[in-house]
Amino acid sequence: MAGPPVSLSARDVGSFAYLTVKDRLPQILTKAIDTLHRHKSEFFEKHGEKGLEAEKKAISLLSKLRNELQTDKPIVPLVEKFVDTDLWNQYLEYQQSLLNESNGKPRWFLSPWLFVECYMYRRIHEAIIQSPPIDDFDIFKELKDQNFFESQESIIALCTHLQELMKTIEDLDENQLKNEFFKVLQISLWGNKCDLSLSGGKTISQKINLINSLEDLKPFILVNDMEHLWSLLSNCKKKRGKASITRVDIVLDNSGFELVTDLVLADLLLSSKLATEIHFYGKTIPWFVSDTTLHDFNWVIEQLKHSNHKWVSKCGVDWENHIRMGRWVYLDHMFWTLPHEFSAMPHVAPDLYATLQKAHLILFKGDLNYRKLTGDRRWEFTIPFHEALNGFHPAPVCSIRTLKAEVQVGLQPGQGEQLTASVPDWLTIGKYGIFQFDGPL
Repeated sequence: MAGPPVSLSARDVGSFAYLTVKDRLPQILTKAIDTLHRHKSEFFEKHGEKGLEAEKKAISLLSKLRNELQTDKPIVPLVEKFVDTDLWNQYLEYQQSLLNESNGKPRWFLSPWLFVECYMYRRIHEAIIQSPPIDDFDIFKELKDQNFFESQESIIALCTHLQELMKTIEDLDENQLKNEFFKVLQISLWGNKCDLSLSGGKTISQKINLINSLEDLKPFILVNDMEHLWSLLSNCKKKRGKASITRVDIVLDNSGFELVTDLVLADLLLSSKLATEIHFYGKTIPWFVSDTTLHDFNWVIEQLKHSNHKWVSKCGVDWENHIRMGRWVYLDHMFWTLPHEFSAMPHVAPDLYATLQKAHLILFKGDLNYRKLTGDRRWEFTIPFHEALNGFHPAPVCSIRTLKAEVQVGLQPGQGEQLTASVPDWLTIGKYGIFQFDGPL
């Protein structure tokens, strides 16, 4: 049997991977350097001269990184001792072993896009942790916060919708509950458009009321396995005994507005008894500009709780209570910020794989998770999702993503070609979405 296809990489001039490495990644580094500059006086106030020296050092390290990237220098090992440093450097050696002697060392424009993009964010973190006393500074925090504040109207509409729904949820018949479940799933899907790494760190907020737009957006869902999710969870609910649990795991993507849509989905799952426990997985370090860390998770709930809008505030209070009562559990693991595709998880992070095996359903939010699920390879559009997962089957999984990378599997014959003819950049503009399920039907 033939092996999996080649990885997407910037060696394909003109491809989305190429344009990302050539343009978007340097833009993100420039923004990171600018952020450090703008916080100079804050560092001085907090730490005196040491703060200024640390800021200079971090800027110098990031400028060096930007130069390495733009001049296509060899990828160098990480030097600062951290919990994942050895795993990163082993992976770099593995990438080197894939090259034949004539190619020399892994480079930015030749190595797999997934690897070099993850590596850049890990090197940003290295620059910060090498610069105490500002070594706990989240260089992307203000962008994430800005996205949240600029999406206020949509957040109010969403929280109001949820709280109105809560008043009647006990009285809904099966069909009505299914419709509400599908609605909230779609809100979580389209919330995934707010991705700051795609915009080069320029702010993207949610300005329209998504709830009123769902019907118009339906034709843009290319794979729609929502029925499978309903069937799985409603069967769990019917068969569940008094003491047993149904656990849904959500592997998060972006903070800000998207995180609120995911929390709304999680609340509906609990309130409707489609699930009894939700596990959320976020990142251990700032990642891909807008990805959710523990600090972001707690910060968003805290902001909602202190809102002067009663339904927004009610959501914040309820969600904090879910956490306190153990119905919602936030977890992180260094594997989510490694460059490995998910099929390597049983070998690289067997503890995490064993944890995921206890879930009844795992929802993977967003594009980076999809790239890691499928190995970020040049698959044919019609290859089954199950095959592209390459043996990663801890539990039933579903990808919920808007498309922002040139990888998509599990389409109908001719579907991808038709889209390419009518919308040439359909894979990367975030206009199309999927609910793609793998598990027993």
